[in-house]
Amino acid sequence: MHYSWDFGTVFAYRALFLRGFVLTLLYTAGTVATGLVIGLAAGCARAFGNRLVAAPFRVYIEVFRCTPLLVQLIWMYYALPVLIGASLSPGEASFLTLMLYTGAFYAEIFRGGIAAVDRGQWEAGFATGMMPLTVFRRIVLPQAVRVMIPSFINQTVTQLKNTSLVSTIAVADLMYQGTTITGQTYRPLEVYTTVAVLYFVMLFPITTLAEYAERKLGAHAA
Repeated sequence: MHYSWDFGTVFAYRALFLRGFVLTLLYTAGTVATGLVIGLAAGCARAFGNRLVAAPFRVYIEVFRCTPLLVQLIWMYYALPVLIGASLSPGEASFLTLMLYTGAFYAEIFRGGIAAVDRGQWEAGFATGMMPLTVFRRIVLPQAVRVMIPSFINQTVTQLKNTSLVSTIAVADLMYQGTTITGQTYRPLEVYTTVAVLYFVMLFPITTLAEYAERKLGAHAA
C-alpha cells in the first residue's frame, strides 16, 4: 500500500506541538520535584517510624502503586470533587494525581536506599557524638542517594511518559495536542510520528543519563 507522507501540513501546527511539549516538561518537572519531597517524607516515615506512624504512609504508597494511573486520574477528576465538595480543574486533578503517584514510588526508592546503608555507619556517627538527625543528614543520606540515583532517573523517565495520560481529561499536553491536530488535519501518521519524535527528544537524554549514572556508580562500588 502506497502512502504519501505530508509533514508540511503538520508543520503548520508547530505552535500547538511546542505548547504541548512545554506543558509536558512543566508537568514532569513540577510533579517530580513535589513527588521527591513527598517520597522523602513517606520513605523516612516507613524507614524510621513505629508501626502506628508508618501504617498510613504504607497505605498511601500501596494504593498508588497498586492501582492504574489512568484510574487514579479519572477518580481524582470525577470522584474526589464529590467527596470534598469542590471542583478541580483538569490541570489541578492531573498535577495532584501525578505528584502523589510518583511520590509513592520515590518513597520506596528512599526507603530501599536508606536500608541499603550499613548499620555500622549509624554506629560510627553516634560514636562521634552526633545526634540521630545529624547522622542521617551528613552520613547516611549521602550514601543512600548514591545508591538511589539510577532508580530516581528511571522513575523520572516513567513519569514523563505517564504525563501522556493526562490528555484523557483534556489537559493540553503533547498527546492532547497531537489528538487535536489529527482531528483537524486527518494525518494521523505524520502527527503521531511527530509526537513520538518529540517524546524521544525529551526522554533520550534522561535515559542516557541513567545509563551513565549506573556505569559510574557501578565502577565506584567496584
